[in-house]
Amino acid sequence: QVHLVESGGGLVRTGESLTLSCAASGRSFSGYTMGWFRQAPGKEREFVAAITWTIGNTYYAGSLKGRFTVFRDNTKNTVYLQMNSLEPEDTAVYYCACGTLETIALVATATKYRYWGQGIQVTVSL
Repeated sequence: QVHLVESGGGLVRTGESLTLSCAASGRSFSGYTMGWFRQAPGKEREFVAAITWTIGNTYYAGSLKGRFTVFRDNTKNTVYLQMNSLEPEDTAVYYCACGTLETIALVATATKYRYWGQGIQVTVSL
């Protein structure tokens, strides 16, 4: 079974940094796209960032590029989301996901990702 487990969340203050980890297991992820999404209470789930497993091409939500960085360590089967200069608006449950996308144009479409982690809370206080 494919399992994705997020870790590294918690409570931070405005302006601080936090790095989330997503440990992936269960299969080879060659050919997969690994994505990060987030969902705040009362809001729709939104795309944050993604990376292709083998090559490492990265994609970001336009509003987050330059502040968030996605990277992976293939030897550890782990994908990371480094979040800098955090703001209260970043407060959400963050999910990692993976899937085989037919086209990279669908990278921000949550329904195209087959496997999902349980999510982890990130809270940014004033």
